[in-house]
Amino acid sequence: MKHIITVLICIIALVFISSCRNDFEFSNSTGSLEFSQDTIYLDTVFSTIGSSTRTFKVYNRSSDDIVIPRVALAQGTSSNYRLSVDGVPGQVFENVELLAKDSMFVFVETTVDIMNFTSDTQFLYEDTIEFDSGANLQTVELVTLIQDAIFLFPERDAQGIQETILLNTDPDGNELRISGFFLDDTELNFTNEKPYVIYGFAGVPSNKTLTIDPGARIHFHSQSGIIVANNATLKVNGALSTTEDLENEVIFEGDRLEPLFDDVAGQWAAIWLTDGSKDHEVNYATIKNASVGIIMYNNNPTSNGATLKINNSRILNSSNSALVGTTASIEATNSIFHNSGQSTVVGRFGGEYNFNNCTISNYWNGSFRQDPTLLLTNVISNTDLTADLVAANFTNCIIYGDRNIELALVDDGISTFNFKFENSLIRFNDFSNSFDGIPAYDFSNSSLYQDCVFNENPLFEDVDAFKLRIDNTGGANGIANPASDTALDISGISRPAIAPDAGAFESTDLSG
Repeated sequence: MKHIITVLICIIALVFISSCRNDFEFSNSTGSLEFSQDTIYLDTVFSTIGSSTRTFKVYNRSSDDIVIPRVALAQGTSSNYRLSVDGVPGQVFENVELLAKDSMFVFVETTVDIMNFTSDTQFLYEDTIEFDSGANLQTVELVTLIQDAIFLFPERDAQGIQETILLNTDPDGNELRISGFFLDDTELNFTNEKPYVIYGFAGVPSNKTLTIDPGARIHFHSQSGIIVANNATLKVNGALSTTEDLENEVIFEGDRLEPLFDDVAGQWAAIWLTDGSKDHEVNYATIKNASVGIIMYNNNPTSNGATLKINNSRILNSSNSALVGTTASIEATNSIFHNSGQSTVVGRFGGEYNFNNCTISNYWNGSFRQDPTLLLTNVISNTDLTADLVAANFTNCIIYGDRNIELALVDDGISTFNFKFENSLIRFNDFSNSFDGIPAYDFSNSSLYQDCVFNENPLFEDVDAFKLRIDNTGGANGIANPASDTALDISGISRPAIAPDAGAFESTDLSG
């Protein structure tokens, strides 16, 4: 019996040793690795701003456990790429094990200072990930387009405290500040030579004008924007582009250039026109992916007309609202305000608003939306504050979206509440008759609603892709008033003398 037990122990020990030996016996790789991608493109990034992380997989299709003697960037530790191989960060790795029929992840990212390489505004930065060497060498190529830019940001003092802008003081005398800085005189003209990347709020000083040239590109880091001080002015001088790439248009957007961020709302804060700023003009601009496209406070019209004039521009995909005016004076023509997490256009606490041939639409799908696309009110919500809505005229406009009620008019009955809609397409399906008897929603009253069309789909080209052209069989076709119409639409197409269309675009046949 004792002999049998001894034999069994020996057999078990041999099995255990054999098992251990199989678990840890690795043969060298033979150049037969497979990769989910043979070239990794890290998209366009700005100089000194890190890229998004890209991932690919390395496969061992063989029945043998292998060890890869070396995994490394061809430029070694001098490379501007960074790797993580199976969870371990670095640039050079030795004896990387990979089990039979298994795979591992490799993560790649980069940060490059263009000044170390070239004086051009952009260039291609490349490297290679090498697996093994000699006859067994296999590679994965890395490619990144690096773009130079002008960086504007708050400075830090000797104590490391970052520069801020004073907004106001609270009733207790405490200062209210935001991270930001005032542009100096040499920075008050944004050209189209290089993109601008702004950290914090770039302030336009009192009695100064920020002028932005045609074709300029302005990019904002998270929670950043432009703020215009008392008696200061913003002039956005975009022009009609003659090609599809919008070469003359001014574009405001976030600083992440990767396609993944193309349609991510709320990447930056806002363009903020403060109380007392004046004579603003926004021409042929696209403002996209902000929290609020433009915020404007307590501005009164001057001898030059509205304090803010928006022409042939688009404010798209705002996480809160495209345009918020508080007792504001705003004139908008041939412009598009599209997709917001709340109301797309807000005129609150009174003010004066004149919109002609504008498209105000909302098909937001980023979260639940309960607010109509257009909100007009002479109060501030949840306060006793009230102010006159001197005028709110919407002529030849489209006010539409995917909710049944896309127009809200909130009159406290104390202050003036003047408004009128003419030759416009409006979505207002009051299935529950909740608005019956409210004078502001008496659509038969021609002093408030003249020649308007209700609940006829404008047939936009593609609302999710922000393409707001309308089909010539849609509800906005031929309903505009030629006497008050603009001669050209937002794309430069002439409007007909008879039966032009409502909205920023003249209609076209989209069926083909």
